[in-house]
Amino acid sequence: MRRHLLAPVALLLAISLVACSGGDEEPDPAESGDRADGTAAVLVDGLRSSDLADVPFTETTGAEATTDLAEVVEGMGELTPEVSLGEVAETGDDAATATLSWSWPLSEAEPWTYDSQVDLTRADGEWQVAWGHDVVEPSLNANSVLDTTTVGASRGDILGAGGVALVTERPVVRVGIDRGRVPKGRAGRSASQVARLVGIDAGPYAAQVEASGPRAFVEAITFRQDQLPRAVLRGYEAIQGATLVAVDAPLAPTRDFAAPILGTVGPVTAEMIEQEPDRYEVGDVAGLSGLQARYDEQLQGTPGVVVNAVGSDGKARELFRSGGTEGEALQLTLDEELQSEAEAVLADVGPASALVAIRPSDGAILAAANGPGNDGINLATFGQYAPGSTFKSVSSLALVRRGIGPDTLVPCTTTVDVDGRDFENYDDYPAGGTGRIPFRQALANSCNTAFIAERTRLRDGDLAAAAASLGLGIDHDLGFPAYFGSVEPPTTETGRAADMIGQGTVLASPMVMATVIASVQAGKTVVPRLIEQVEVSVPAEADPLTPAEARSLQALLRGVVTDGSGRLLGDVPGPPVIAKTGTAEYDAGGRVRTHAWMIAAQGDLAVAVFVQDGSSGSGTAGPLLEEFLRAAG
Repeated sequence: MRRHLLAPVALLLAISLVACSGGDEEPDPAESGDRADGTAAVLVDGLRSSDLADVPFTETTGAEATTDLAEVVEGMGELTPEVSLGEVAETGDDAATATLSWSWPLSEAEPWTYDSQVDLTRADGEWQVAWGHDVVEPSLNANSVLDTTTVGASRGDILGAGGVALVTERPVVRVGIDRGRVPKGRAGRSASQVARLVGIDAGPYAAQVEASGPRAFVEAITFRQDQLPRAVLRGYEAIQGATLVAVDAPLAPTRDFAAPILGTVGPVTAEMIEQEPDRYEVGDVAGLSGLQARYDEQLQGTPGVVVNAVGSDGKARELFRSGGTEGEALQLTLDEELQSEAEAVLADVGPASALVAIRPSDGAILAAANGPGNDGINLATFGQYAPGSTFKSVSSLALVRRGIGPDTLVPCTTTVDVDGRDFENYDDYPAGGTGRIPFRQALANSCNTAFIAERTRLRDGDLAAAAASLGLGIDHDLGFPAYFGSVEPPTTETGRAADMIGQGTVLASPMVMATVIASVQAGKTVVPRLIEQVEVSVPAEADPLTPAEARSLQALLRGVVTDGSGRLLGDVPGPPVIAKTGTAEYDAGGRVRTHAWMIAAQGDLAVAVFVQDGSSGSGTAGPLLEEFLRAAG
């Protein structure tokens, strides 16, 4: 954030003279002896030069007053105020009062302005000034002086469900080299020792330390206070110049908590300064990624300054405050406990993975976890993958709208030929599940050939329309990176066949597949939401689900749990579970591999689990989803 404290120019007090009593002409200091306003003008001249030697005082000398003035304003640093002479009013034959108007440029938008009064008396024909600290500021007494304190910007928290602080100021320890405590010739060696102690690359850090200024603190690494390694605590004292600095920093509950979504905060980069020079400067701290970056302006507070009157006992009394405001909190729907549980579920998954949990009643995203194999990439809400047979929940809606019922017989063959390409069922498809079978059984067992065979019932656009009704395929701006999937019109018959089973050109994110099962559970089109201040609504292009369609889909997906590939969820405590498993083949360097998916809903909770490489939806994604549902219950 651009600093509000103006750059210092000089210690001297700059004073501009304005109108005084008795007319429009400025008083002539040469006439100070016999005119009160003339003596006031001499005082102004003396303040301008920080030399009050020529000012006639009643009870002190000019030299003593000059020294006293310097002590009063020393705590203001090099800020340069403007002082103007206002009315000089004679209050008696030998008494007068002059008004001084002060303006200290503490911030560009809000200077500190006030008036002070100075008393003058005439003795032996000469007007003299009564000096005191209250000439500089009216509330100062003989033992108090002015002092400024910089107030740092306080970043707004990121809050979760129930107002729980997900990201807030937490104690950390910065480990680094204090260049003021190590000779220049020794700095590089000390830096290398610190680097080895904390486990970072020694070369770049040593070069950074050697290139730093003689009083700089060069950070090597920051640890959460409760995670500072004992070896670092024991070993840093033996390294010349090594220093630990305890500070607070905006952090989530754990290092990995929703990290790809929440983002990070740190020193601004040269690129950021170049792009927004009016907003950032060297030394500023700002959001660097994720929501911290996107909502940096809202979260970022404003730095400021406080002016205090400080007594001889060191006690401070606030006179003026400028800036130093807190940033505005960002309210999310994430549930801290469910997010932590989702991340724990994925903690031991090697391939890229994600788990998203949505509340069907209002679309709130309660968890959006990315597994350790994602390399910090947000696949939970922005991944783009073929959803495989989980998409059959969409295909089922399209077919229901064209007259298929749960008991409609459909052909589940071992293979089906489409324009010379053979489609088949997955390897461990139930041997007794082929033939002409009820549609509910085809969905429960996830029969590919049955869905492909029934594609002829659909008209162009039916599949995309069904997807839109379940929240897939129509983009929204949710205020964070979100991919709503795509159902492109097929250009070939084989493409049309592949689309029916969630392959071909169909793409989806874990978030949108959680949205699909949430829409089925809620009986309406659900629009996911994460950021409370961002309003969301169902797009007009999405045809609403009818109550009959919702009941049919719920019954069909319940059959997946009671009689099909989702049986592992059958004994999860709580309300009935509906679900759909899925695998999607993809090419990986000439090898065919499979994405593993599973979506499910129970009560007011809808979940999608994705694993980039797995054996099957029920075998790879299913146990993860089951573990999460049991923990969430």
